[in-house]
Amino acid sequence: MRRFHAPPSAFTHDRVVLGPEESRHLAEVLRVREEQEVRVFDGDGGEFVCTVETVTKKGAVLRVGDRCEPRCPESPLHLTLAPALTKGEKFDLVIQKAVELGVTRLVPLATERCDVKSKDPGKRNERWNRIVIEASKQCGRATLMEIRPVTDLPRFIADPAPGNVNLLFTERAGRSLDDVAASGGITALIGPEGGWSDGELTLAESTGVNLVTLGGRILRAETAAVAITSILQNRFGDLN
Repeated sequence: MRRFHAPPSAFTHDRVVLGPEESRHLAEVLRVREEQEVRVFDGDGGEFVCTVETVTKKGAVLRVGDRCEPRCPESPLHLTLAPALTKGEKFDLVIQKAVELGVTRLVPLATERCDVKSKDPGKRNERWNRIVIEASKQCGRATLMEIRPVTDLPRFIADPAPGNVNLLFTERAGRSLDDVAASGGITALIGPEGGWSDGELTLAESTGVNLVTLGGRILRAETAAVAITSILQNRFGDLN
């Protein structure tokens, strides 16, 4: 059954109105017609079987039926992924795969060796949010992964997620992931293409962030983000 997204504000007690982009996709791309059933999720964990009532240029109106279980349950691991910014499609890929792998929150990091600038941050953020919605539709999640604004490492470390174990992954010397215990959430910091600077590693270690190594293996930034997320979900989440 086709899946669409509408924010909670688009729902009434028995109707939901899809936004222009979702309505166009429903009517013009998928050619869903009146009285056909689809699923609509609200991004907060709710998903409903809905029946298409009317389709106009202003939007599609659907009758809200029974609540249903999303195809993809949320991971018991509350994982915050903080990857260094990479250029263009590489970071888009990280966002897409983070959604598929059950990341709760993603915080893009501007690091010392990260040379990525955006001419239009607003347009970039819109694209990122759209990737989250499309990936959620595809993989079956009903809760949208949160994307925080781009921040630098000192500011990010100074405002840690409460209760999370903070892990900074580095190809240099660090503790093994086998030595990490996580009873709550995890924050995973992933470095840029050029690696972390000495100053960044010193700052992280001095503020209680755990430096973790995967045996010295060197990975591309986008590969590291996907691989580390998979490993953490396997060890502490539900990817097993």
